[in-house]
Amino acid sequence: MTAPIRVLIADDQVMVRQGFTVLLNAEPGIEVAGQAVDGADAVVQAARLEPDVVLMDIRMPGVGGIEATRQIMGQPGSPPKVLVLTTFDLDEYVYEALRAGASGFLLKDASAAELAHAVRVVAAGEALLAPGVTKRLITEFTRLGGQPRPPLMERLGDLTERETEVLTLIAQGMSNAEIAGLLVLAEQTVKTHVSRILVKLGLRDRTQAAVFAYEQGLVRPAGY
Repeated sequence: MTAPIRVLIADDQVMVRQGFTVLLNAEPGIEVAGQAVDGADAVVQAARLEPDVVLMDIRMPGVGGIEATRQIMGQPGSPPKVLVLTTFDLDEYVYEALRAGASGFLLKDASAAELAHAVRVVAAGEALLAPGVTKRLITEFTRLGGQPRPPLMERLGDLTERETEVLTLIAQGMSNAEIAGLLVLAEQTVKTHVSRILVKLGLRDRTQAAVFAYEQGLVRPAGY
C-alpha cells in the first residue's frame, strides 16, 4: 500500500489552517501531518515532521513565506516540496517565492479538488505553473531588469541541443506528455531528458528549471 502524502499547513489564520486540514484529510492518499502558525514555526515543523509537501502562506507576520521557503530548502536531507498559497492572483511575491524554491503556486480560494490536485502534482515532482503564472514570471523578471548570471549561463553549455529544447518547453509550462507529442518522442525519453537537465544544472525540480530558463533568456513573452 502506498504511503499517504504528508502535508504541513503554514498559515497565520487559524480558520484557513483548519479549513485546509478538513479538506485535505478528506482526500484519499493525503493526510495533514501538522500545522504551523507562521514562517518561523513552519521551518521548525518541517524539520521535525519531515512532510512531503508544505502549504505555505506567502504573507505572514515575522518570518514570511518566502524566507521560510528559503530556509526549508536549505535544510539537510531531502526537503519537502513547497506549495505557495496567496490571496491575490497577481501577488508580487510569487516570483520571489518560486526563486526561493517553491514548487508551485495556488490561490487560497481554490476548490478542494484543485487543492488536492496541486498537492499531488508537486509531491510527484512536477511543476504547478499555470500559463498565466508562467507569463507573469517572465514579465516580472523582465521588469526587474534581470540579466543572465555568468556562472549559470556557463552551465547551459553542458546541455545537448535536445536538452536545451526540452528545457525551453518546460519553461513554457508544457507537461512531459505534451513535450513528447511536440517533439515526436516517447514520454519516457522526455522524462530521461528532464532528469539529465536537472542533474546537469544542479536544480531540484521542473519549477526551478523553468525559473532558470527565464533567467537565461531562453523564454521570452511576446513584446519583450
